[in-house]
Order: sequence, then structure tokens, then C-alpha cells
Amino acid sequence: MQNQEPVVRFENVGMRYGMGPEVLRDLTFTLEAGSFHFLTGVSGAGKSSLLKLLFLAHRPSRGLITLFGRDVATLQRRALPGMRRKIGVVFQDFRLLDHLSALENVALPLKVAGARDAKVLEHVAELLRWVGLEKHIHARPKVLSGGEQQRVAIARAVINQPSLLLADEPTGNVDESIGMRIMYLFEELNRLGTTVVVATHSESLLSRFRHPRLLLSNGELTVEPPAA
Repeated sequence: MQNQEPVVRFENVGMRYGMGPEVLRDLTFTLEAGSFHFLTGVSGAGKSSLLKLLFLAHRPSRGLITLFGRDVATLQRRALPGMRRKIGVVFQDFRLLDHLSALENVALPLKVAGARDAKVLEHVAELLRWVGLEKHIHARPKVLSGGEQQRVAIARAVINQPSLLLADEPTGNVDESIGMRIMYLFEELNRLGTTVVVATHSESLLSRFRHPRLLLSNGELTVEPPAA
């Protein structure tokens, strides 16, 4: 296991939007398989931009990014869906499908992977109970609160136990007890082998869960050890 290829490798990576200045500069780091990191930094530091690179939603302007041992610059378009299916993402804007129920939204990754209907229903219902939505499994997003929509999005991101989980402020719209339950869910996934990156401003999370930090400041990144 110790010789396993890192899930993520960045070498001198820069990123810009259009012809503008670089918003990320000279990023060099690795995320080992089964690691757990917090992504921190003030607003505008580049956290969302870094997540876009990790999710293959944007290409770097320079440098090398390797995901699961493959250089993303050489990936053909037809290979992108398969690569993205290894990655679970919790977006700040949730990106739920309004015409589907909570259960149907969460079930999508399993359906795409070809899981049987009985297995889908069992796993989705169990996970929705875990995040406190057992009374809303048939509700559509428009009748759910922001915090409830966020929990649906989290359940969808983790339902198929992705190899890499990226969560952007996953506890931002929920109370502390639900936030802790979500973090324990992420920790359990991590124990099962998922590599986890949680972007957060929450000092309580950073102090309560002792994981190393990817600290972004003015587009540059440093890796810090867990808080003492």
C-alpha cells in the first residue's frame, strides 16, 4: 500500500481565467490515497479554483496535474466521464435536479453505475436517514430548505463511495449537530479508503478534527500539519 500512486499530484501548476492574471501560482503538492485534508484560506484565495482543477472542470494554464496516475492534459474527452465518476463533489450551489425527488437525486450515481433498483433503494434510504432526511425522501428540491438541499447533495456525492471526495463548505448551511454527523460520515468514508478534501472557513471544524491543511493565500499553497 505504501507504494500506491498518489490520488492527486500537482507540479508547478498555475491557473488563470481567460487572459487575466493567474489566480493560482506554482502549486506543488500530492494527496496520498486515503488522506484527509482541509482546504482553507480567506475568501478570494483561490479555493474554488483549486476545486475546479481537481474536478476537471477547468484545465491549468501551466504545470502538471495527475489524477489517479493519469496526466489530465492528455485525457481524451471520452475519458472524462469515467474519471469524474471516481470523484464525489459537494458544490456550494448544490446542483440538484429540480424534477427529481431527494431519493432520485441521491440515486443517480448508483443508477449510472448500473446498480440494481433494490440495492439503490436500500442504500439511498439508509443514507438519507443518516443525514436526517428520512421524512423528505420523496420531496423535490424546491420544497426543501437550503440546509436540507445541502444534505441531499452530500448524500449524492458519497453514495457510491468515491475514490476522491471534494466538499465545498459542506457544513455551512446546517446546525452543529448535523454538521458533526456529516463530518463523521466523511471520516468513515476516509477510513474505508476515500481521499477527502473539505474546503471550510469553520475554525470549530479545523480545531475539532485534526487533519492537515492545504492553506491558500494570494494564489499560493502551503501544506500545514494538523492544529496542535
